Amino acid sequence: MRKIVCYMVLYTLTICSAFAVSSNGPGVTNVKKEKQPSQKIKLDTATFATGCFWCTEAKFKELRGVEKVVSGFSGGNVANPSYREVCTGTTGHAEACNIIYNPSVISFDELLQAFFVAHDPTQLNRQGNDVGTQYRSAIFYHNAAQKDKAIYYVNKLNAEKVYKNKIVTQVVPFKVFYKAEDYHQDYFSQNGNEPYCKYVIQPELEKFKKVFKDKIKNK
Repeated sequence: MRKIVCYMVLYTLTICSAFAVSSNGPGVTNVKKEKQPSQKIKLDTATFATGCFWCTEAKFKELRGVEKVVSGFSGGNVANPSYREVCTGTTGHAEACNIIYNPSVISFDELLQAFFVAHDPTQLNRQGNDVGTQYRSAIFYHNAAQKDKAIYYVNKLNAEKVYKNKIVTQVVPFKVFYKAEDYHQDYFSQNGNEPYCKYVIQPELEKFKKVFKDKIKNK
């Protein structure tokens, strides 16, 4: 129920933010340009950390307009870290995902809706039983528009007291993203029968798909 209420609030805020924040800067509304038939589709990237990147990937790849999700590491100070190194909590990196999406199908606002529903942004350096700075909640913004929108949602959700506790999500500039080892990519699809997938990811994914049923890809 909390996730449904959160989604409803976020949906309302999305409409408001269209007037408050745009890619042209605060206070300027976006003007949609009619796409020419020959115009090549331009993809964009969002980088989110919502705890275990297996869970993040499994959820966001279901959304219509998301072309690809890559699991990896961001926000730290160690170059080309291994999964084992990141798990020690000493690299400064968070498990994160690069979400490559088509802005003409799904907006950054809608991805932020999914972000705040996909995990508990009030938990500091953990998600459930996954504990450590590598499991922190973070939005790594790629430009000023993403930064403004992320801050807008954090402030509004806190003001509306949508969550019992204050949001602790980091909103920080994107610097570098290191792709995780190949066996982490598309992990849930490849390892659905493993206990973590069956008893942690699967229930969360089903809740996520129920909340975003109108935005899930047709299969």
